[in-house]
Amino acid sequence: MAIQKKKILLIRLDKIGDLICTLPVDQILDPVIYDVTWVVQKGMGAIVDLGIKKRNYIELDKSTRGLSSGIFKRFLKEQQFDIVISFQSPWWINYLLYTSGIPKRMGPLSKWHSFLFLNHGVTQSRSESTQHEFDYNLDLVKKLTGPINEKSENIVFQFRKPSSSRWIEQFDLGPRYVVVHPGMMGSALNWKQIQYNRKIQELVDEQYVVAITGTSSDDPYLGQIRRQWADHPNVRWLQGRLDFERLLEIIYYSEKVIAPSTGVAHIAASLGKSLDAIFSPIKVHHPTRWGPRGLPTGDNESQVRIHMPKVKCPAQHKCLNRLCVHFNCMDAVSF
Repeated sequence: MAIQKKKILLIRLDKIGDLICTLPVDQILDPVIYDVTWVVQKGMGAIVDLGIKKRNYIELDKSTRGLSSGIFKRFLKEQQFDIVISFQSPWWINYLLYTSGIPKRMGPLSKWHSFLFLNHGVTQSRSESTQHEFDYNLDLVKKLTGPINEKSENIVFQFRKPSSSRWIEQFDLGPRYVVVHPGMMGSALNWKQIQYNRKIQELVDEQYVVAITGTSSDDPYLGQIRRQWADHPNVRWLQGRLDFERLLEIIYYSEKVIAPSTGVAHIAASLGKSLDAIFSPIKVHHPTRWGPRGLPTGDNESQVRIHMPKVKCPAQHKCLNRLCVHFNCMDAVSF
């Protein structure tokens, strides 16, 4: 007699890095027991589709509450889930989970709405950054499955190999190039543009071709860099020219990647690339929680190198600027 699968909904409405630190949790859910569906932020389905593991998902735009509420309410009514884990959601998502009557509603107890609308919440204190973001997410799933035998460091999101290398030729990158991604969403401290300019100069002096990646939202981090390098014969300015699939290909075939605490760093680590990641020492930004993870290489060592100020940062959530004796500690980061 066939086992009746439990329908489980997993929700992470967030950016690339956050999603990559969450998606692998479903790898410990037995497909014989659980029928898994994801809810991801609009536009992030492309990341899900680029993974080796096939996943069912829907996209929602958390910035359009009125429209998305109606879509999500109908979806919940049609699917009749048994379990939901809300890893990160706005209040109205958790409210709809509550009103839909899903029997088991799980998630971290951190916001007022999680206390009101989740009935199997877990206190985690993620802002203390005592473990990796993936481990926080995994702890929620283990409330269902119990302990697991595998080390969490070995459970990572894996991208599938690009189907071609045509964009390498299209952008004239050649056999020896480095990806530099200076921009970010401003959620953590970063290098100054002059520091990126120095690093790009080093790479050009070493006869590398340098591919500068980014989106329109990265403009505040690219003005000085663009003025110095956009027309240089050894620099390829790729800002705004790459969708996720093209970006994956450019990173996959690169010799190494340089990036701050962004989705690009997480993509590079997942692909097993040599990565120099620039991190802030502030507690909620710390690599203990947000460091990019990839599978170990053949010699059992990670290809990820974290570069962070060697200071004991007194800040919990936001840089204290000139009130801090270490300011500006990011100026001292070099490699």
